[in-house]
Amino acid sequence: MAIQIRKLAQMTPQDLATLQKRSELDIDKVLPIAQTVIDKIKQDGDAGVVEYARKFDYADATAENLKVTEEEFAKAEDAIEPDVKAAIEQAFTNIKAVHQRQMPEEMNLAEIDTGVFAGEKITPIPKVGLYVPRGRGAFPSMMLMLAIPAVVAGVDRVIVCTPPDKQGNVEPVSLVAARMAGVKEIYKLGGVQAIAAMGLGTQTVPKVDKITGPCSVYGAAAKRLLFGTVDVGLPAGPSESIVLADETTDPQLAALDLLIEAEHGSDSAALLVTHSESVALKASEYISHYLKQLPDWRREFCEQGLSAYGGIVLTSNLEESIHFINEYAPEHLEVLVKDPFSVVGKIKNAGEILLGAYTPSSMATYAIGVNAVLPTGGFARSYSAVSVYDFLKRSTLAYVTSEGFNRLKQTTQTLAAYEEFPAHGMAIREREGLLDLG
Repeated sequence: MAIQIRKLAQMTPQDLATLQKRSELDIDKVLPIAQTVIDKIKQDGDAGVVEYARKFDYADATAENLKVTEEEFAKAEDAIEPDVKAAIEQAFTNIKAVHQRQMPEEMNLAEIDTGVFAGEKITPIPKVGLYVPRGRGAFPSMMLMLAIPAVVAGVDRVIVCTPPDKQGNVEPVSLVAARMAGVKEIYKLGGVQAIAAMGLGTQTVPKVDKITGPCSVYGAAAKRLLFGTVDVGLPAGPSESIVLADETTDPQLAALDLLIEAEHGSDSAALLVTHSESVALKASEYISHYLKQLPDWRREFCEQGLSAYGGIVLTSNLEESIHFINEYAPEHLEVLVKDPFSVVGKIKNAGEILLGAYTPSSMATYAIGVNAVLPTGGFARSYSAVSVYDFLKRSTLAYVTSEGFNRLKQTTQTLAAYEEFPAHGMAIREREGLLDLG
């Protein structure tokens, strides 16, 4: 496969817009399909869920067997290989450590003026729904990345939906990962029907307060349509990455790391961005070399995604590369330049920033402990990686003494009168006869 090398200086505005659009943003065509499923589930509840589960998930779906049983959890424990369990345990330990460090104090209250105290009270969201995708592979690492911060945050009820195989079985390592993280309620549902069931609630699947987790274009469409009915969390769709290289970058490493995200699916976007034409040309050769070593179905994913949404972008200099990255706002960014720490301060928009040759995104996905559920589609401009903060909410907290009341009463009455809210001002004036204000 010949990898497309685009010279940024020669790209038209339309070329640039097409490259930045990515597959996730092209969901308008599937919105009607998603709306049909949502309407059916809204009207028929379990019956609607089962209808689409039988069509898209497994033929023998019933309302009674949607939920994973204790027996299925036990079988999963027996089925897992020791080396895989050890890997899951190490990943669990690191991910939990990272997210425990994120937890804020439960309540803070500070005196910001004489007699005037202000702060916040932190509480977990009561019920959350996690969507753990499953394509031709399985993603127990994604189960850990979503479940651990939810449990660490103290969410009372954590619901998971994940697609089963055609026999109605959830991948066993994912079940082990879920139980390890502290999640016990899992439903065998994928796609729009999973998002709709959690967002709307049915007789079997509870309605949650928030849904988060990466989806296909269909799931992304469902989230868009359910916005306003339920908090749909960060936009996490098809995978995307940029590898930033300079003239010192090993083109073999650049080629290897470009394929990490490219192999996720034909809708994935993977770009090598560099100002070194030599690195670009050599990396292109190595990409073709490494593609031949992949299984046919993964190679096809890479080739399709690289042709449609990825490839190599050749810039004029490092500053132009950084500007392109900030405009693109990638989900994953690997910085393989000579001095990555000299660059990191200039990166403004990226879901994650991985520094140096020893930090490939595959290691971040599985073992480092940083969260790998990241904003896609350019939303790294305003969204962050999944963390405990996704499962917490803040209530502002205030306390005013009589002395503080006296300091603020005139300001309050003046602004209330200016904005023509007489009851606001009256509540202040009348207090002077009802309370001891010193």
